[in-house]
Formats: sequence, C-alpha cells, structure tokens
Amino acid sequence: MASDPTDPDLARWLDHLRAERAASPHTLRAYAGDLGSLSDFLAERGRSLSTATLADLRAWLGRQGRGRRRPAPATLARRIAATRSFYRWMWRTGRIDADPAARLRAPRAPRRAPRFLEIDEAAAVVEHPTQDGWFALRNRALLELLYGAGIRVGEAAAVRVEDLDLDRRLVRVHGKGGKERIVPFGPPAADALRAWLEARGAGGGALFLNKHRTPLSTRSMWRIVRDAGARVGVPDTHPHALRHSCATHMLAGGADLRGIQEQLGHASLSTTQRYTHVDAAHLLRVYRAAHPRAAAPPPPDDDREPG
Repeated sequence: MASDPTDPDLARWLDHLRAERAASPHTLRAYAGDLGSLSDFLAERGRSLSTATLADLRAWLGRQGRGRRRPAPATLARRIAATRSFYRWMWRTGRIDADPAARLRAPRAPRRAPRFLEIDEAAAVVEHPTQDGWFALRNRALLELLYGAGIRVGEAAAVRVEDLDLDRRLVRVHGKGGKERIVPFGPPAADALRAWLEARGAGGGALFLNKHRTPLSTRSMWRIVRDAGARVGVPDTHPHALRHSCATHMLAGGADLRGIQEQLGHASLSTTQRYTHVDAAHLLRVYRAAHPRAAAPPPPDDDREPG
C-alpha cells in the first residue's frame, strides 16, 4: 500500500490534520496509507484524487473487500472515514466543485465488550514484570501506571518527568486531539514510580526510557505488558486490557460513569457506558457461581412415596 503523500492536495490535507486537528502520528500514517492506496487505484483508471467519482470510490472499496486478506470492519470504516474527511476538506477549500464521498457509508462494526482482567490477575501482572534491575523497576512503574491510572499506551509514552506529582499522586497526560487532563493513581503506582525515578536518575524529559536512554516506544510497552502477562499465566495481555481493567474495577468499586469518563479521557459518555455491560456480565457470572439460589432447582423425584 502506498503511503508517500506525493499528491500536493493530499500533503496539504495531512498538514491540515496535523496542525489544526492535532492528529496523532499514527492517524496521519494510517490516513496517508489509505489515501495513497486510493490514489494508486485511481491512476489505474486514468483518474486522480481531484477527479474521482462516487463510482470510483465504491470500486476501490469493493476491491479491498475481496480475497483472503479482506480488511476488518474497523479498518474499512477507518478508510471510509479518511476518504470522507479528505474530500470534505477538498470541497470546503474550493479544490473540487462537488464532494464525491458525501454518500459513502461505513459498515456498522460489531461492538465487542472490552477485555479486562480479574483483580487478582491484574495485580499479578503489574507486580511481576519481566527483566531485572533497572529494567524491572521501569517495567513495574509502567505497568502500575497503565493499570493504576487507566491511561492509553500512547499517553504513557508521552509522559514526562515534570508531568508527575507524586505527593498528590497525579499525572498530566495529553490524550486524543492533544486534550490535556490530570489523572490520579494509587499508592502502589506512586511507590513504583519513586523507585523508578531513583534508578532512572536526575533529569527531565520522557519518563520511561530504553537502554539507550531515549524515550521508550509504544511497541516496547506492548511487549513489556505481554511478557508480564505471559509470566503469570495471563496470555495475550496488552495495554488496552489494563486500561479496561482499571475502568471495570473502578465501576465495581462504586465509581460513577462521569468519574470514569474523566479518568479515561473519553470524549463521549457513550464510550464509557460500554463498561456497564462488562460489569453486569461479570456480576452475573459471579452470582451464578456463588449464590446458593442461583442454580436451577433439581428435577422432581418421581419415585418418592406419596404423602
């Protein structure tokens, strides 16, 4: 898939997203790849991004929906969103007379309940990081912060030393769209962060460093979480699972949805409401497993003597 925005309009649109919409580098790469793929497809048909029709866009999407490597619904929805955003900008800035993507509709992606860990599983993961010495202290601090604060892995990668207030147990993070929020965390995270900062040494900049003392990447953070989960028998653990676990355990502990929304940095309360379904399902499983009146009554005994 092409990802080099050689088309001048595409390059300007990406600049617009970066400067005015505060789009993340990940989003910019994904959108550049999506529109680069569309540009290549249009070139095969003797067209360009500025001359595409609705039929061209549907043909491009239809080609991706065939074969063994068809994209997931969420990926297809992102490509449609990128295409609609690009052509809306093209039309609003007067580069085209009509928006060919205005009638594109994204497929309804199935909403899956967020995966979360049980409390004892989450505790085991964060308390048993892999590696030794300096790295183990760093990994423990990272795991405790991801679970204790419920922040995104990208937010953790961007945290700087000066963003921490260990006395009040607060961290400043920059979420999607560059929105800043202050997030609390608990005593275990504070203790782990103090130990890490002592081992890390003085100096500002990125909180989490790699062996070269440059900022730890999100890819490395995913690996650290995965390896910690595998070490304690919780396979396929990832940073999002720790974030979901934080929200679910807060809800089970009595936190209200608005508080969880602020903690996680959700723009919409409807996103946070996913956790009500997770928690209800969890409580139902616990009830059925533990309550003496949750089991089905035994079948009647037809051999009993009348009386």
